[in-house]
Amino acid sequence: MYPFNVRVYGLLINAENEILISDEQEYGIRFTKFPGGGLEFGEGLIDGLKREFVEECNAEVEVLSHFYTTDFFVKSAFNDSQVISVYYIVRNLRPLNLNFKTMVFDFDGEGDVLQSFRWVKRDNLIKEDFLFPTDQHVAKLLMNNL
Repeated sequence: MYPFNVRVYGLLINAENEILISDEQEYGIRFTKFPGGGLEFGEGLIDGLKREFVEECNAEVEVLSHFYTTDFFVKSAFNDSQVISVYYIVRNLRPLNLNFKTMVFDFDGEGDVLQSFRWVKRDNLIKEDFLFPTDQHVAKLLMNNL
């Protein structure tokens, strides 16, 4: 039996053609990713993504369209599961109430789990800024689809 880890992420692009990204520190590892996370048992992809945006960003989103689903093997950086990630284009239903940062890993406070958010111009995305291979692939797709 093979354990699978299903993840769902939202690509939120504002009127200035900037995309929302999340800088995080967890398990002693710092990483940059798109907002979203793991699907919970009994949850559909869309409901999971909406829950993740409420939990991470305190924001309600509408899912506009599917963007990408992992089509190559990815082993989790945190355990022995195979990661399957699904990315959707989303839009916020109300203005975001977040403390946006301009520098990477500019966390407020201390602790084991830290998170901060930044807007990055789509044409300034650098795939190597993302730690995880699927996020790197999606960043490349976003840059090629300007």
